[in-house]
Amino acid sequence: MNIHIRKAKTSEAKLLTNLAMTSKSVWGYSKEFMQGCREELSVSHVKISNPKFHYYVAESIKEVLGFYALEILDDSKIELEALFVYPQYLGKGVGKALMNHAKMLAIELDAKKMIIQGDPNAEGFYLAAGAKRVGEKESGSIKGRFLPLYEILLM
Repeated sequence: MNIHIRKAKTSEAKLLTNLAMTSKSVWGYSKEFMQGCREELSVSHVKISNPKFHYYVAESIKEVLGFYALEILDDSKIELEALFVYPQYLGKGVGKALMNHAKMLAIELDAKKMIIQGDPNAEGFYLAAGAKRVGEKESGSIKGRFLPLYEILLM
């Protein structure tokens, strides 16, 4: 599959929100759980245009396959704020291409460390990408739910 990665457009905010929700639902979460996550998974045109955030889309022949977002935390740390792939493209290299692009961009932005708060079901993906589990952090969506926290040292 030929994957092209480009900057997201502010006009794609709704598309990216729907993509995030569709991707997250692949893990079989309940409708109530997914509604609880909607606000945290929502992408706005304001966020896409904010220089603190970097949104990139993976596409193939003008079809969006997935996206990621980085958030600059400080001079040396960046957070992988989002990484989602449409379910039909899971296991086809889209996530890996997005992750590699995100790591390269983080290095270009002079980050020394990438922080990731990931879905527990995606642990294998993050470990394969070079992340090390360093703890857990409470979900911003579901009170009392703790999510794995990872770090990737960038050099």
